[in-house]
Amino acid sequence: MGLIFLKYIPDKFEARYHERETDNDDVEDKDAYAEVNVFFVPPSARWSVISEAAHKEEIGAVIDDAMRAIEKENKRLKDILPKNYARDELDKRRLGNVVDLFTNIQMIEHGSDKDIPGRTYEYCLSKFAEQEGKRAGEFFTSVCAVRTLVEVLQPFKGRVHDPRCSSGGMFVQSADFVGHHSGNINNLSVFGQDSNPTTRKMALMNLAIRGIEAELGR
Repeated sequence: MGLIFLKYIPDKFEARYHERETDNDDVEDKDAYAEVNVFFVPPSARWSVISEAAHKEEIGAVIDDAMRAIEKENKRLKDILPKNYARDELDKRRLGNVVDLFTNIQMIEHGSDKDIPGRTYEYCLSKFAEQEGKRAGEFFTSVCAVRTLVEVLQPFKGRVHDPRCSSGGMFVQSADFVGHHSGNINNLSVFGQDSNPTTRKMALMNLAIRGIEAELGR
């Protein structure tokens, strides 16, 4: 799931980069990315660097360094991204194959399909939950159950608070509800918390991929 995030962020960045390049604007102006809710990606963390190192022994370290570089440039992501791909027990050959797979996938929106990375992230969470069995309830609640709850609450505006937010499904469904009813997502404030720090990080990545700002405590 960390790799999904790492691929999506540079793809969004590259799209904005080429847009500014075409208009002869400063392509390294960080504010130009922030104003359209795109994370700035420094040269060392761009996917081309990662893909070139896919079949090198240091691929794990390259990915970890990319995560650190993105966090450094985007305070909103500080201490959120996973940085454990260099660990010895991780098969680097298999990791390189996953990088190759992602290299051939564009994770930016096409036509009416506006949530490719978000749905991919959600799919991975659900599959991981299936393998974890009962323990999965710690970080994942059925999408159908959360959607039903959101339809009952009808969060058109105001604050949405989830005292045990897990991976952020309630917030995602609330944002979708506002969008489906032609509302303004800026009228919605998202607050939550979770006692498991790893689960909290998953939630913040899940929300960041979808452009949802949230206050999830510490």
